Amino acid sequence: MADGKQQKRDQPVPRDAQGAPEAETEAERRRRRAHFLRELHEAKALRDRVQPRRARAARMRQAMRMRTFRW
Repeated sequence: MADGKQQKRDQPVPRDAQGAPEAETEAERRRRRAHFLRELHEAKALRDRVQPRRARAARMRQAMRMRTFRW
């Protein structure tokens, strides 16, 4: 890409009448972030359901990390 930034393939960058990219509002950014986090949570839940042994092992590792964490 010419400007060195990667853009999402499924969503074009919004453009104004002159063809320059529009500035994204804070509300739009929060909405996109919330949508992404919802999908991420769904994907993790699906992975846990289809790979219960791996999910259990990950929970055990996390519990061990929490037990050995020092303040």
